[in-house]
Amino acid sequence: MILDEIKRANMTALKNKDQNARAVYSVVMTKAMLETVKKREKNEELQDEDMVRIIQKTIKELTDESDSYRKAQNLTQAENIEKQKEIISVYLPKMLGEEEIKQIILSLEDKSIPSVMKHFKQNYAGKVDMGLVNKVLREI
Repeated sequence: MILDEIKRANMTALKNKDQNARAVYSVVMTKAMLETVKKREKNEELQDEDMVRIIQKTIKELTDESDSYRKAQNLTQAENIEKQKEIISVYLPKMLGEEEIKQIILSLEDKSIPSVMKHFKQNYAGKVDMGLVNKVLREI
């Protein structure tokens, strides 16, 4: 499970005194614990799909934070955040590219926007950027 891998990587970062890695791993583990509590209320378990969603959201937040530091001319902090994004993005699955998305869309019977978006959300959650799906769909 992704969470177990992150916990092991966190211990390694602790031993190596890697502050950037520790910071991002701590954030992701905290979000995972909060999600676990929510899932337990519904008698569900935390799945890898949930972890992918948590990591994607964390990367988006780090991107916004990095942009803010760049605007404030604090390039050192922005570089640290970029390193954190690289560290945590290793745990994401390979994302589908434009050509792969196009092939999937062309193979669908119903190519209406709601139908295609629903198909990708159900079958490729965490493996595709929905904005890219929308862009490719509009080009077809």
